[in-house]
Amino acid sequence: MSFENLGLRPEILTGVKFQGYIEPTPIQEKAIPVIIEGRDILAGAQTGTGKTAAFTLPLLHILSTQGHRGGHRPRALILTPTRELAAQVGKSVETYGKGLHIRSAIIFGGVGSGPQINILRKGVNIVIGTPGRLLDLAGQKFLDLSRIEILILDEADRMLDMGFIHDIRKIIQMVPKKRQTLFFSATYSKEIKALADTILNKPKMVEVARQNAAAENVDQSVYHVPKSRKCDLLSHLILEGNWDQVLVFTRTKHGANRLAKQLGKNGIGASAIHGNKSQSARTLALAEFKAGKVRVLVATDIASRGLDIDRLPHVVNYDMPNVAEDYVHRIGRTGRAGSTGESISLVTDEEIKLLRAIERLIKKVIPVNSIDGFSKPAKVPDKEETAGAEAHRSRRRGGNKGGFRGGKPHESKGNSGNQRRRRAPQR
Repeated sequence: MSFENLGLRPEILTGVKFQGYIEPTPIQEKAIPVIIEGRDILAGAQTGTGKTAAFTLPLLHILSTQGHRGGHRPRALILTPTRELAAQVGKSVETYGKGLHIRSAIIFGGVGSGPQINILRKGVNIVIGTPGRLLDLAGQKFLDLSRIEILILDEADRMLDMGFIHDIRKIIQMVPKKRQTLFFSATYSKEIKALADTILNKPKMVEVARQNAAAENVDQSVYHVPKSRKCDLLSHLILEGNWDQVLVFTRTKHGANRLAKQLGKNGIGASAIHGNKSQSARTLALAEFKAGKVRVLVATDIASRGLDIDRLPHVVNYDMPNVAEDYVHRIGRTGRAGSTGESISLVTDEEIKLLRAIERLIKKVIPVNSIDGFSKPAKVPDKEETAGAEAHRSRRRGGNKGGFRGGKPHESKGNSGNQRRRRAPQR
């Protein structure tokens, strides 16, 4: 199927073709016609499947087809969990909306509100933003949501994880009850289902991947390594594999800063991106990473959401996530929209339980790798019984200290052969 078969306006099709996209992804093929019909939608799609275009393209079609209504007040509201994702969605709206005379505003915290207020005063059709700043400007009467016709929740699961549920409910009270609502989430928890049930009206369910499933075109592997040797192993993988672009996840902001500094001492250009960084610093770090000025971008989970990085070849879990679903989001940064990628996890003895939880979630045992010259580990426990795990670790404390351990030898991968023809918008 081509985009011409989806019923989109010629101006939008021109923008899609200009970006080099020919065929829609599965989520776009299924969601766009339903949205154009005016129905509510409950969409499940993993990161990198083209879900942003799955709602921005039909949104632009609807607003431009119906003409100007509502005066200077916005007609569509898109909620996102992070500043980066808001900026990414805003870029998608701008890219595909050229020639449609549709004005949009990107609203988020961490920067001064003055320029955002000025844009709103001039009148916009679409508002994209994070819940906190949206509520702030609405409370000051700079943002009027009384004429919203289409409400979109992007990455609703992440918004709930970040504690935005109360803000979301407040915003829902500000928009008209008679509206079209588009609900996108990569995972489905009881809380997500409960929220969807309260805000959707007879929605069409659209799902293109197994719930909580890891991307199938990502080559996943594990290295068992002491915490004190993680940086050495990561540096070895980057240098020996000649990696020119890798996204690394840490559990804490402090850990991200420390790792970026350590990598720099090892001769590897790295920048950290997390919630304590100013928006300008985060934007600069991402720009330098995309431009190849630094090889490594070290990020926390919250800061990583919405990072728009095309064809990222490598993702490393330096620290294993406490929530198994976050693993799916992390590795979804690579292997996007048809391309293949590599995900590597550095796992300490203390993190084995987290690894087992991830394997249960994705219904797959992640292969274990090793590097020549480093020792092979003792058997990794297959069960979670505390007594057994503790006994196992006690036996190992007497020997086999400090080595990189694993099963089969690791073969470093280059970027060749990992790319496929661009098929559809990833934004």
